[in-house]
Amino acid sequence: MHNSSRKCVQLALLSGILLVALCYFWKPSSKEVDISSSQVTPIKKFFTGKIGDATNGYKDISYHIKEEMASHLAQNACVCQADEETFHLPLSNLLFPHVWAHNLDQAFLELHPDPESVKQHRADEYNNLQERSYNPADVLNVAEANSPLQYPTQGVLVRPLKTIIIPGKGIFNMQKNIETHFDVAAKVDMVSIQGVGEKNMVLSSPLLSALNKQLQFVTYTNIVFHPKTADTIQFATKDHQSFFTIKIEHRNNPKLYNSGYQKEYNITALVTIATKTFLRYDKLKDLIDSIRKYYPTVTIVIADDNEHPQPVTGPHIEHYIMPFGKGWFAGRNLAVSQVITKYVLWVDDDFIFTANTKLEKMVDILEKTTLDLVGGAVREVTGYTATYRHTISVEDGGNEGDCLHIRLGYHHAIKGFPNCVVADAVINFFMARTVKVQQVGFDPRLARQAHLEFFIDALGHLHIGSCSDVIVSHASKIILPWSKTDVQKAYEKFRYSSSATNAKTHNEIFYFKNRFKCMTSQ
Repeated sequence: MHNSSRKCVQLALLSGILLVALCYFWKPSSKEVDISSSQVTPIKKFFTGKIGDATNGYKDISYHIKEEMASHLAQNACVCQADEETFHLPLSNLLFPHVWAHNLDQAFLELHPDPESVKQHRADEYNNLQERSYNPADVLNVAEANSPLQYPTQGVLVRPLKTIIIPGKGIFNMQKNIETHFDVAAKVDMVSIQGVGEKNMVLSSPLLSALNKQLQFVTYTNIVFHPKTADTIQFATKDHQSFFTIKIEHRNNPKLYNSGYQKEYNITALVTIATKTFLRYDKLKDLIDSIRKYYPTVTIVIADDNEHPQPVTGPHIEHYIMPFGKGWFAGRNLAVSQVITKYVLWVDDDFIFTANTKLEKMVDILEKTTLDLVGGAVREVTGYTATYRHTISVEDGGNEGDCLHIRLGYHHAIKGFPNCVVADAVINFFMARTVKVQQVGFDPRLARQAHLEFFIDALGHLHIGSCSDVIVSHASKIILPWSKTDVQKAYEKFRYSSSATNAKTHNEIFYFKNRFKCMTSQ
């Protein structure tokens, strides 16, 4: 019996060792996915080739340009030109306001010591933005003429109150749903046109090639201002009909950051470090000292809602005072709103930079992929390193609201960055594109305890990653009860004592603002 018990103990001990080893060495397999910024895809090349084949046909058909219509088409070369001032009287500009023009190329470049390099830098930044924001659904695609009709199925956009040529070809009858009209930019011989400038236009010709040539010049003009809508076009012959959509909206203007044209990453020009502090000036000082050891000229933005704020001074430090106890997310909003660099690095005020806190690695992945935000890892005093990766999904729930599901883990590894994965939420140490974080924002009602709420709001807006090889240290939170200072006790009172109020606020936000009826989490 004694030997049997001993064998059981040995077997249990061996099983425990094997289980620990399995947990240590086993990692879930994950397929690598290429999320590099690239607009050059086989599909885009294919679609572009199709459009080229369609527009280059029928070269033997003669046509005549309609100057009064063609002049409304975009020329891809805007002119910086102001209205001519015909007379000048006191208050004439108030009574008869005129358009003024300011040539930014001239005003900026003529004062720049190296205008060619800044022009190149701007072009590179714009190309990078275009590559990151590329959406295959925006590529113009023309349906093949499996029926007698060929027409665009996606990618047609007109700016409000502007005119475009409708790409693609087909025959006879077009009808619209909102206030627009059809015309032609050129008149093709042997083609009869009815309804020019009206809601419906009919084309006819005894020669199919002439008709198809005429269709290359059909224009569409939006005449009622609505900057975010779409029009459904009916395109038909006597025996066939089809429908396609034209988007009516302004194109988004780019927001580029002039960080200097350099081959290597200039962290000072690219990154601002932002933090929020409350009752922990000793921790904040340690954070600043550690940053300055590795990045002496990077700007640090500090939001401070202490009741009796202390001065925080030094080179490249911006210290903003808030109303007392305004809160965690309000402080984040303030700090991020003052960032003027391309990227913002968020850190807690009790973090400490080390030799492993390589911001260049974060910049590198943001520059080379479509990610908008990348988290790092936080090392505790115990030696444990946390990445805090989560996936977030929302499930349709009907009239009562939707269901929010939060799970530990990530979606897939990132090709070319072996220590990085794609997730939906990361740890409270992350670098992000400033403009994207500003677009999502932080709900200022979340005053004391919040983190995942930002990533829930960011779902569908931010492409998020996490890299385990960029590590920041966490100051020790181990404090013996009898050694706590009055400041530490006050901090804990604000941080933890209002849990009931915090829970009520969180419930209201999830239920009402986010319209969730259920939340599941690991």
